[in-house]
Amino acid sequence: MEHTYSVGSNPVYYDKQNLHVLFAGQSQTLPMHQAGPKIYDYYLLHFIESGSGVFRTEHHKYELGKGDCFLIHPGQLVSYVSDKDQPWCYRWAAFTGSEADDLVLQTGFTPQQPVVTTTGESLIPGALSSIMQAFNANKESAHLTSLGYLYLIVGEAADLLSSFSRLPGAESQVKRTVKQMIHYMASQYAHPVSIEQMCDTLGYNRAYLSRVFKQETGLSPVTYLLKLRIEKSRQLLRERPELSVEQVAASVGLTDALYFSRQFKRFCAQSPTAYRMTTTRQAEKPER
Repeated sequence: MEHTYSVGSNPVYYDKQNLHVLFAGQSQTLPMHQAGPKIYDYYLLHFIESGSGVFRTEHHKYELGKGDCFLIHPGQLVSYVSDKDQPWCYRWAAFTGSEADDLVLQTGFTPQQPVVTTTGESLIPGALSSIMQAFNANKESAHLTSLGYLYLIVGEAADLLSSFSRLPGAESQVKRTVKQMIHYMASQYAHPVSIEQMCDTLGYNRAYLSRVFKQETGLSPVTYLLKLRIEKSRQLLRERPELSVEQVAASVGLTDALYFSRQFKRFCAQSPTAYRMTTTRQAEKPER
């Protein structure tokens, strides 16, 4: 078996960008070819196209084969060695940046869970190949192209890891569902969305969602969303004095200014206008 190795580097120099793909490559290794033990200062994702081998981290040993992905975390002592009979052929990409940690965390990769097994329909090998091709074309636009492919890769990995890591039992399902609801409301409160729309989006029956949400938070979804909107409106009333009460109401997803004022008084014991005047006076008091 012949050893092959090729790599393409990002033509855009890494200068502390939020997210940056450094290089991408492909290799058919020789039997018992070993990398490490060593520490990397960037994330390094491998996808095994054929063959097999062993990946070792500080926490575990993984025997891997075709379709498996493993992610090396920066600062972790790792090694990986190809099989003596069927040495692996793999593709890889390295990435770094201030947002890389958050991206990996969202995906579900951890130093304790650095491996995911893909399906036959995986986009990952094609995306890794496309990154390398883009880099080899040596155009500055390759930097943006590589980020697009990186997001495709971690999106697929996140899907696979979330299904893999789901804990058994009703309690974990309930907690996951409530987190989905809270995230939905936190991202959509500024739009005139309803609980019915949220239930449709999440694919659950409204009665079920209302029950599990109140069970976990002590509030109904309607009350939670309303409290969230009122809290956001208080911030706008304090920080944006040029906005009218109607504009503040619309900015938190409540198109009826009269309804907004009634609900604001219900939660804050004063009208939006009175609240703004009170907070303005407090801010203007001279320090003693």
